[in-house]
Amino acid sequence: MPYNIKARVVNEANYIIETGKTVREISSYFNVSKSTVHDDLSKRLKNIDKKLYDKVSKILCYHASVKHIRGGISTKLKYAGRIT
Repeated sequence: MPYNIKARVVNEANYIIETGKTVREISSYFNVSKSTVHDDLSKRLKNIDKKLYDKVSKILCYHASVKHIRGGISTKLKYAGRIT
């Protein structure tokens, strides 16, 4: 794996640990696709740094467990002005 990819993966992992941001927010910050960030954090990181992967996977699991709540809040806010 090229050095620049390893560096990107580690940078993304450190960023999610420090901020707790979602994959979508991280992809925007690093200017890469959501799929790339997801692959970086869920597949590539495991081969690069197992301890860092364990920390990141807990955050990703948390985000997966609350995504239905975030979706409901987003929909509520979207239609808040339209529902009478």
